[in-house]
Parts: sequence; C-alpha cells; structure tokens
Amino acid sequence: MDVSTHETAGARTIKPRAPGVRFDAAMPRYWFGGMKPASLLANGVNLLFPKGERFFVRSVMHYLPQLDDAGLRAQVKGFAGQEHRHARAHEDYNVLLEAQGYEVERFLKVYERVAFEGVERIASPALRLAVTAATEHFTAIMAEDALSRGYFAAMNSEVGRMLMWHAAEEIEHKAVAFDVLKKVAPGYPLRMAGLVLASTLLSGFWFAAVVTLARQDAKLPPEAHREPTEEEKKDSPLDVFVRGIREYARPSFHPNDRDNLGMAMEALRSLGLETA
Repeated sequence: MDVSTHETAGARTIKPRAPGVRFDAAMPRYWFGGMKPASLLANGVNLLFPKGERFFVRSVMHYLPQLDDAGLRAQVKGFAGQEHRHARAHEDYNVLLEAQGYEVERFLKVYERVAFEGVERIASPALRLAVTAATEHFTAIMAEDALSRGYFAAMNSEVGRMLMWHAAEEIEHKAVAFDVLKKVAPGYPLRMAGLVLASTLLSGFWFAAVVTLARQDAKLPPEAHREPTEEEKKDSPLDVFVRGIREYARPSFHPNDRDNLGMAMEALRSLGLETA
C-alpha cells in the first residue's frame, strides 16, 4: 500500500475509554498465572509506561499546529486522550506495587532523569517524534502477541483487565505517531535513528526495571508461585522485539500493514468498552 491508502485505512475515530479498574493490595504478587518471572517481567515494563506515555503525547502534540489534515488532527487528539488515561492507570498500579513492598520511586527518578531530563532535552523534536513512532510500533506488536496468545486469560486480576484495555488501544492508535512523522519529517534515516534510540531505551530500561524488582522481590516474604511449563518457557518477548525491528526497518513499512484492528475491537467488546 502507498502512504495515502494507509492513511485512509487508518482514518477512524480514536476515543479514550475508561476501564474502571480498581487495584487491591491483597492481590497476589505473582498475578500472571502464578508465575514469578512472568509477573516480574510484566511489572518491569509497567513501570515504564506512565512517564513514557506522556513523552509520546508531548512528542506528537508538538506538531499538532502544523497538521492541516482534519482527520489526522482528530486522531492525534484521540491518541493523546488514550495515552493520558493509560498513564494514570499505570500510576495507580505503581502505587499497588509500593503497597506490596516494592520500592519503585528511586528507579523511576533515575528513569526520568536519564530518559526525559537527559535524552528528551538534547534530542530534536523530530527525533523525539521518530522515537515515539518506533516505540508505538513495539507496543502494538507486543499487544497483538499478548492478545493472540491469550495471555490476559492467565492474568486473573484487575491487572489483566488494565493490560487488555491498554493493549487494544495501542493497536487502535498504532499508526498515529507514524503518520504524523510521515507528514512533518519524512525520511528513512530519521526513522532509523528513532528506531535505534527507541530499541536501546526500551530494552535497556525494561531490563533495568526487571532486575530492580527481582532484587527487591527476593527480600520480600515468600509467596506461593508455580514454575512455567515447557511450552510457556518458549514464549519470549525478545522474539517479538526482534520481529518488530525487522518490520520497522523495511523501507515501505507502515503500521497498518498488520491487519489486527479486529482483534483489538473484540478485546474491547469483551471488556464492555466497545459495542458490537
């Protein structure tokens, strides 16, 4: 498909939704199917979401005055509304982690100082937008993977509901930042620079977050958990991450190349957040 066809295919109303999640401090620490590694891995990326989502909004909204396409302007505003709600929900979840005995504020302060007070300050607006577009691709394909594998069925808690809602909306607005980038700062070198920086920051901080939580978890009172099955051990976010890099590096790439919107809408309907 060419860019205009992609943009037409993505010209849909993007609306913020409220899943109404409420977190309970009595929720098991190992909420992801009772598995410790999977729960810590998911908690690690959860730590990155609030500040990351707000960075995405700032990066895209910076260019709103330059957009003369009314449809894309409306999508940008819908994107911003969804991301703000995601950020608030994940902040509430971070409060739960604190209540369970994890100390996350110190890590988040370092994360903010390096990724935002540092990198955001020295990067140009165009590069920040390119980083956002690449990261949105990663979140969308990880969301698709989680939905297609039925991961959320193993998350028997409000966390699963939150993540299913978040995943579905990431798929829904996956092309917005990319389409803005194509409008205001097209060019393959910039797109690849954004990919390199996004891959480095996301993988680096996710790893650091998981290590931080795992070290703290080892000092908390023991809690029942189960070992993953051999089949579950085969599932790795690294595989999805590598696939995302390969896809995004293709010169003709567009997020709407992957037709997964139906999957996202079905997830939202199952949550009562979208009508048939």
